[in-house]
Amino acid sequence: MTIRLDGQVAVVTGGSRGIGAATVKLLAEAHANVVFSYRRAARAATELAAQCRSFPGERVPVRVEASKMRDAQRLIQTAVRRFGRIDIVVANAGIWNSEPAPIERLTETEWDEMMAVNLKGVYAIIHYAVPHMIRQKSGRIIAVSSTAGQRGEAFHTHYGASKGGLISLVKGLSTELAPHRILVNGVAPGWVATDMAAPVLANPREARKAMATIPLGRFAQPQEIAMPILFLASDMASYLTGEIVNVNGGNVLCG
Repeated sequence: MTIRLDGQVAVVTGGSRGIGAATVKLLAEAHANVVFSYRRAARAATELAAQCRSFPGERVPVRVEASKMRDAQRLIQTAVRRFGRIDIVVANAGIWNSEPAPIERLTETEWDEMMAVNLKGVYAIIHYAVPHMIRQKSGRIIAVSSTAGQRGEAFHTHYGASKGGLISLVKGLSTELAPHRILVNGVAPGWVATDMAAPVLANPREARKAMATIPLGRFAQPQEIAMPILFLASDMASYLTGEIVNVNGGNVLCG
């Protein structure tokens, strides 16, 4: 069965690269209209939109600072003004500290930035999208968490805390929004071959160390995370809410 999202409108944050870009492509292939945000990668965002022109529907890049409420509001308004509705929100934008950050040296600025982008940014986009979904009496919200949100991660504790917060947010919102027929789920990737993981992949010692924790023996490709996101956005997941889909090659075995 091929997933089709004809006429549906999706908003994807952090959509210009990595998991976000792979998600935009799959949603486009499913014939969805997609409004996606980028922070700095304007050229990559423009090229991505061009790559998706062969599919029905439109793909619209919007420059957004993920931690800013007004930017989240503008992103949602762009989708509503252009297409009249919002069916799918993929809250993907996030940051990670490539250098170890021991708690005694972790600064307030570093902590605040991590929480602002990874947690507040997700709250912000959902905050502005939900009223439209409530009026429609339908919607899908998918948040991108991490294995670090399930087990914690030494020297990346603020990252793990932010991603763990997303899991709790998914659980709470799933019951809050169920009466409105809005489904809220998450995906928790492990190591993925993206720009974010590039410093680890470029360091043979660190790459071997990371690979040793993955039973499948390799990093995921971005599209391998995007495919479960597409599933959660589709009618195939019509009775699924409040769940975290673990896509980690066996790295964290959670029930």
